Amino acid sequence: MGTFLRLLVVVLIVASCGRGQFSAPRSLDNACALATERPRYFAAMQRTERRWGTPVPVQMAIIHAESRFIGDARTPVQWTLGVIPMGRQSSAFGYSQALDRTWEEYQAETRNRRARRDRINDATDFVGWYTNKTRERNGIPLTDARNQYLAYHEGHAGFARRSYEAKPWLMGVASRVERRAAMYEAQLRSCRRA
Repeated sequence: MGTFLRLLVVVLIVASCGRGQFSAPRSLDNACALATERPRYFAAMQRTERRWGTPVPVQMAIIHAESRFIGDARTPVQWTLGVIPMGRQSSAFGYSQALDRTWEEYQAETRNRRARRDRINDATDFVGWYTNKTRERNGIPLTDARNQYLAYHEGHAGFARRSYEAKPWLMGVASRVERRAAMYEAQLRSCRRA
């Protein structure tokens, strides 16, 4: 094997090792199984809960609704006439589906310019930061998964204007986030006892 080919093989192996784990966990409906399968995810959420106070089940439910725990999730491409790609619906990306501007605000305020939306540690920290902003600006408790999600989706000003009331589909998603957070909380209580 030539030197160039050997070098190419080494570079490909190293590059593949550096790639994040972007696929969804196998069990999205069981918090204990998710924590067992992806202990790094659970550890990141626990750190976020300690730092920002946002409960792990609320973080899990928001991330589930936004990306299904897929690290490189993006919004769909919009098409004109069914064949001409016109770009993505928004700049939302990663586990948290944070928009470019909001992510940049998070990076500036936390002084973490190296934070990336496709890293679970940074994504959960973002969720904690954002839910705290929501508590400060909109008075929503960190434990209120439904309204935290509505503010997360609509933005703080949109939530204050109650823009979500014109979106029945979003109200449905927020209710599912609330139920999922309660389910995750009950599951985590039971598996911590075991």
